[in-house]
Amino acid sequence: MEVTTRHTPTCGVARISLASGEAVQAASDAMVASSYGVTETRPVRGGSRAQARTGPSIFTAPAEGGWIDLAPRRIGDVYPLEFDGHTGWCVAKDAILARPSTVRVDREWPALHALFGGDAGFLDHHGGVGPLVLACAGPVDAFTLSRGEVITVSPGFLLAYPDTVQCRLRAMDPSGPQSVRTGEGLALDFAGPGTVLVQARNPRLPVG
Repeated sequence: MEVTTRHTPTCGVARISLASGEAVQAASDAMVASSYGVTETRPVRGGSRAQARTGPSIFTAPAEGGWIDLAPRRIGDVYPLEFDGHTGWCVAKDAILARPSTVRVDREWPALHALFGGDAGFLDHHGGVGPLVLACAGPVDAFTLSRGEVITVSPGFLLAYPDTVQCRLRAMDPSGPQSVRTGEGLALDFAGPGTVLVQARNPRLPVG
C-alpha cells in the first residue's frame, strides 16, 4: 500500500494505491472515487444482513491492483503516519482515515490502561508496518523533543505520539469537570526523546 496526498493542507485527499488483492479499512462515506474493480465490504452486526451495518468498510483491489481516493468529513490535512514494525504509536481515535491490514489496533496496550485508569479513553495504540492515514482538522505540527525535554499538549489538538515518548495525563483544574473519553478538562505532559504530532485546529471546537 502506498499513499500520496493532494490539496493539502486545507482540503487534503489521500490516494491509496493497492497491489493485487490488497485491502484497506476506511469509512464508507470517506470514498471520493476509485479505480474500476475495487470492491467494498461493509461489516454486518450479528452476522445477519437483516441487521444494521456498522463500522468502517474494507476496500479491496482486484487482481490487477487499483486505487481509492479518500477524504475526511472536515476541512483539513491528511497525514500518512509510517509504522516501521518496531515503534508503536498512540493515536487519537477520531483521527483515523485509513488503516491497512498490516497495522493493528492494540486496545489492551498496558500503558494506555495505566494512563486512563482502565476506562475507554480518547487514544488507541497501533503497531505494525505501513502507513496509517490520519485526518486532521488543520495542518500538522511536529514537536521533536530531546531527551528530558517536556511539553504540555491539549488533548483536543493531539494527533499521535510514539512509544519512545513518556506521557502523563493530569487535570487542568482538579475542581473542574474532566473526561478521559473526550479529554475535557485534561492536559497531557510529554517528555522526550521523540516526536509528538498535533493538528493546528481542535476538531471538537465549533467553527466561529
